[in-house]
Amino acid sequence: MHLILLGAPGAGKGTQGALLTERYGIVRLSTGDLLRDAVREGTALGRDAKRYMDAGELVPDEVIVGLVRDVMARVDTGVVFDGFPRTRAQAEGLTSLLEDLGRPLDAVVVVEVGDEELVRRIAGRRICPECGATYNVHDQPTRVPGVCDVCGAEPRSRPDDAEETVRRRLSVYREQTAPLIDYYRASPTAVHVIDGARPVDEVAAELAGLLDPIRA
Repeated sequence: MHLILLGAPGAGKGTQGALLTERYGIVRLSTGDLLRDAVREGTALGRDAKRYMDAGELVPDEVIVGLVRDVMARVDTGVVFDGFPRTRAQAEGLTSLLEDLGRPLDAVVVVEVGDEELVRRIAGRRICPECGATYNVHDQPTRVPGVCDVCGAEPRSRPDDAEETVRRRLSVYREQTAPLIDYYRASPTAVHVIDGARPVDEVAAELAGLLDPIRA
């Protein structure tokens, strides 16, 4: 089974993607993770990507698709694409890649959450710099304010989680990635839109109801 999770930053794609890998035994493929791994391993594509990242530039679509192609050549299970594709060029590249591999896309799931809720979620996020534990001042605070439950360090917000930055990221999503919904609706692949503003278990249950018949 091959799936795409589309949704704005903070919509919960990473959380649901992780749950899907557990439920179906498939691989979660995040381009952010791919980039970090390729740079750390010093692959040819990783070195190419690092050159753009060090210059503060966006990594070109062809490099991203190349990283995905490398991984897909080594994966023999299903895949849930989390945060990929992000642009029309990436979507077209993925379509060609899957056709070349003879591995059709089974579904596209769009996780929808309103902008104000997304800003609240992301701007309220706090991450421990020592152990990586994640909290949210609104929904999942530390037991003792300012003290990580796991290691005792002080969880902090990331610079790109500031409200102004979050709103810019959402604007980029609306301009570049949201149009992919229409791209996939024009394809033979089924597109499902779900409400991601609900509790995690409710979203997961709806996803299971949509995907279990495909898996069967």
